[in-house]
Amino acid sequence: MALAPIVRARAPTYKVGRDNKIGEGPVLRDGFVYLGTSRDINDALGDPQYLDLKYANRHGLVTGATGTGKTVSLQIMAESLSRAGVPVFSADVKGDLSGIAEVGEEKDFLQKRASDIGFADDYKLEPAPTVVWDIFGKKGHPIRATVSEMGPLLLSRLMQLNPTQEGVLNIAFKLADEENLLLLDLKDLQALLANVAERSKEVSGLYGNVSKASVGAIQRQLLVLEQQGGEAFFGEPALEITDLMRTDLTGRGVVNVLAADQLMQSPRLYATFLLWLLSELFEAMPEAGDVDKPRIVFFFDEAHLLFDDAPDALIDKVEQVVKLIRSKGVGVFFVTQNPLDLPESVLSQLGNRVQHALRAYTPREQKAVKTAAETFRPNPAFDAAEAITQLGVGEALVSTLGKKGVPSVVERTLIRPPSSRLGPITPEERAAVMKRSPVHGKYDATLDRESAYEVLAKRAETAAKAEAEAEAEAEAEARAEKAERSRRRRTTSQRRTPDYDEPAPRRRRTRRSNRQTVAEAAMKSVVRSVGSSLGRALVRGILGSLKR
Repeated sequence: MALAPIVRARAPTYKVGRDNKIGEGPVLRDGFVYLGTSRDINDALGDPQYLDLKYANRHGLVTGATGTGKTVSLQIMAESLSRAGVPVFSADVKGDLSGIAEVGEEKDFLQKRASDIGFADDYKLEPAPTVVWDIFGKKGHPIRATVSEMGPLLLSRLMQLNPTQEGVLNIAFKLADEENLLLLDLKDLQALLANVAERSKEVSGLYGNVSKASVGAIQRQLLVLEQQGGEAFFGEPALEITDLMRTDLTGRGVVNVLAADQLMQSPRLYATFLLWLLSELFEAMPEAGDVDKPRIVFFFDEAHLLFDDAPDALIDKVEQVVKLIRSKGVGVFFVTQNPLDLPESVLSQLGNRVQHALRAYTPREQKAVKTAAETFRPNPAFDAAEAITQLGVGEALVSTLGKKGVPSVVERTLIRPPSSRLGPITPEERAAVMKRSPVHGKYDATLDRESAYEVLAKRAETAAKAEAEAEAEAEAEARAEKAERSRRRRTTSQRRTPDYDEPAPRRRRTRRSNRQTVAEAAMKSVVRSVGSSLGRALVRGILGSLKR
């Protein structure tokens, strides 16, 4: 049975009580995020729809076609989570989410929506405490990671390496760990790869075949990564995860907004960065068990980019992280246009759903509508598949986890209006947000301490100097021997006649080979032993990132 369209002109004003029924009292409830209010087939208001904070770490999904209201749903959830004292991280792909930092504007259609859903008495315009970030440092505080922290698995994904090249990169990281070489920025990795190529025969004997051709292919991909902006991301000071988990003086959680409009021009860098950030949260946070509210909620916008052309091994790792990270009090919400963008293994882990309108013009779109409808707990009052194609802007099918983690019956819901501004902030407002930020000045200046590049450069310089000294010494010895032979011949010619002249003494061959002396061999053995012990002390996490 098709749902009747919303007739807002005759919609009455309601008050929704704390018992989730139409009645007297405020609609906001402690421990819950108010999403909106449902309506039935007769256009009458039903029950308020909430996200229970106890189950917000069971993850979620926000889907819908472009222009149907996904960003607003994300914004009102981020506002409410912040109000409940939960820090939030989200990428701002289009720039619209930055408006969460400023107070909302009084607009008739927002006030009308608040009135239509019984939210008028509780609706207040206010900003959320916000910190803006930007990998490129233009629209927010710079956000960086070191190459060592990123690890070989995510770097291989980022540079689209084949299995052979990924194996070589793993060997390079193994060598760096054992020799205590810090990989902080891209020039460190470039220096390491050049060193591996020079020592390919030695390294192949220790870890398996390492061809110069494979190293060269990695170096070329590294150049592409550098041109895409990777040079700005890799380096120090690296992001401290605790800076994303702040609350303000009133106890509200800070909303961390990543300016991603420029970053989206390098979609693989965008996806890999967010995946790294998720893995850092996983590795850095202790087990929390069941919590009354999440310690942080992570919104992964344009989530399809994470899984596009991703190898099965990486998808398995992502599924593992999603399964395990909830026990550390982290909620992950994937935001994308189509539920088919996510693998079924990941989709099955997402308990809270907000489904905006989808169109069903093509066979794939029809399949997406069917898939989305089948993931909901059915409501006998309407056909979910049919409703998905009929939803208006700012309207969604909502199903969240209730008592004992049981999904609620899907409800057709009018989403509440945001309290903060709809739309982007101005450059002047952004500068003011950065100036009053709790991390103002902490990440602005780059650091370039001694790392693999400097260490390997010193090694090369020392080796070149030693070789030059050895050659000079050999030449001096040769000149001395030549002079000695000349002196001996002159002495002999004075004592003997030319008929009985003895042959010249055999020239002693100067040692110029690269064979090690006993002392050199002992020193290298000690260095390798110390390096190996340091390497064993370095531990990498589930996605290959370095544990701090």
